[in-house]
Amino acid sequence: MALAMSSHAELERVSTVDALANALRRRILDGDLSTGQRLVERELTERYGVARHSLRAALRALAGEGLVELEPNRGARVATLSREGLLELFELRAALELEAAHLMLERHDANVPGEVRTAVRDLRAVCEQPDPPWSDVVAAHDRVHRAIVDAAQSPRISRAYGALAGEMHLFVVQLKPRWTLPQMAEHHERLLDELESEGPPALRRHLSDGAQTVLES
Repeated sequence: MALAMSSHAELERVSTVDALANALRRRILDGDLSTGQRLVERELTERYGVARHSLRAALRALAGEGLVELEPNRGARVATLSREGLLELFELRAALELEAAHLMLERHDANVPGEVRTAVRDLRAVCEQPDPPWSDVVAAHDRVHRAIVDAAQSPRISRAYGALAGEMHLFVVQLKPRWTLPQMAEHHERLLDELESEGPPALRRHLSDGAQTVLES
């Protein structure tokens, strides 16, 4: 039985596995399922009314995204971004995003292009909603940084950055209790002005601020 099914065109139908993966992904990104929490098959199959093989397929899909860790003979748990992992993520993000920012500014006459500004406005709109799901904040934050990377017009950098999606999402989940929604919006609005006035070093400072906030916790 599918968890979510459209009443419109056939192409809009969602499989049980996809719907279950979507539901679990949202719970992880909302913080309802905390990092390191065990995902007990019996509890989840009963909660969602699905077969065990469907649950396992959904968990494998989430493991492929980096949101779930599968342990032989021990089952699954929500992935954890360790201190070491956070530092490694920062280093790789900085390498990719700083080069992307350099190319973006070079190819847009030292200006932040419209699609990046639109993404930041969308983030502000999400943050101004009354108590938005944190998964919506995660998605809006992701669109901002992907817009910066894509504006470099380098498919290879975009593909490499896309591989960080799972860890990036876990990172933003860990910002939830430490950054208010206004802080999240203001931090990215300030980045746009500083990118045009200072160039890529402004982005390094932006990334460092976020990483340091999580590390200090």
